[in-house]
Amino acid sequence: MNPGQFYALPQSPQTFKQLLMVAGYDRYFQIVRCFRDEDLRADRQPEFTQIDCEMSFVEQEDVLNMFEGMMRTLFKNVLGVEVADPLPRMSWYDAMDNYGSDKPDIRFGMTIHEITGNVKGNGFSVLDDAAYVGAIAVPGGAEYTRKQIDEITEWVKRPQVGAKGLIYIKLNTDGTVKSSIDKFYTPDQLKVIAEAVEAKAGDIVLVMSGPEKRKVQTMLGVLRLEMAGRLGLRDPKVFAPLWIVDFPLLEWSEEDGRFYAMHHPFTSPKPEHMDLFNSDRKEDLERVCANAYDFVLNGNELGGGSIRIHNADVQKRMFEVLGIGPEEAEYKFGFIIHAFQYGAPPHGGLAFGFDRVCSLFAGKESIRDFIAFPKNNQGRDVMIDSPSLIDQVQLDELFLDIRPLPEK
Repeated sequence: MNPGQFYALPQSPQTFKQLLMVAGYDRYFQIVRCFRDEDLRADRQPEFTQIDCEMSFVEQEDVLNMFEGMMRTLFKNVLGVEVADPLPRMSWYDAMDNYGSDKPDIRFGMTIHEITGNVKGNGFSVLDDAAYVGAIAVPGGAEYTRKQIDEITEWVKRPQVGAKGLIYIKLNTDGTVKSSIDKFYTPDQLKVIAEAVEAKAGDIVLVMSGPEKRKVQTMLGVLRLEMAGRLGLRDPKVFAPLWIVDFPLLEWSEEDGRFYAMHHPFTSPKPEHMDLFNSDRKEDLERVCANAYDFVLNGNELGGGSIRIHNADVQKRMFEVLGIGPEEAEYKFGFIIHAFQYGAPPHGGLAFGFDRVCSLFAGKESIRDFIAFPKNNQGRDVMIDSPSLIDQVQLDELFLDIRPLPEK
């Protein structure tokens, strides 16, 4: 009916919920089927079910308390499990610094330690030239053979991890130290490095370095999970939920030379960071925290949300920071900008992935086991063999023309 025009698959009914708050609804709850055009992983599908809410006149604490209560009830009634009350909270910065992930698995230790200042000045260029050096201590790892260490080193070089190599320090139970860098460091120096990582006798310290702090931490975070899996520390019957808060509002793209919204462009800055948000300095904008929060369980994000922008001037400033000009903002988001002019209450919300909650409660990795007719990793419905070709009559009805792919 509208030739040449298209719908795009959204990730969530975000803006519609906000419009309901502007319209005067106090609270809106839904269990809704969502569709998205996104990469596929074990915990993602093109279609998924969402437990969703939006509430007016709330602050972050109100939203967290409500959904924490919901999850505590589910844990107790479905699994017979009592979880911490209140749940622990961790800032995004602490999560990245200590776990290398914004969805940390806190069922075990093996946290990341920065040792940049402990390793400089010994003539080993890999560490001397690195902007960041981090390490984890793997319990009992001093027993690993050279073959096992080489296998782990090759594992971190895979594209999924992206490391160039791995340094190790073994703290043997007889008090001796063995390391891949003992040509550059004395045993006493290696022991000092190991102590900085809180390693004990019988442990192995695994070290990574590089020019970008967050990139190295992310690689160490992936290695941490792998080593925990090998040691049997990720028991699916043990549950350790927490909230991640104080995300950066913006992330800078060197490639594009501009900021992008870390969450989405309707997430509010934290009230105490409004001065930084209104600054023209890139350094100030990078320090702005979002009024956003994620519910994390055993290394998986189960849900996320935020307190929304409800002031038209703040929303315009957000578009300005993101490089979205007035005309583009009007074209893409005019409906919500105009709605704000009628007076929008403070509002916020959160959504949980229902399929993901079910999978983790059952101790499974993939949400495909909890969707009646899931898509495969190519986005195909294997039951009805879709997507499929359509005939010319249908193409003509839809005003569509299929062109061949250009030759490479």
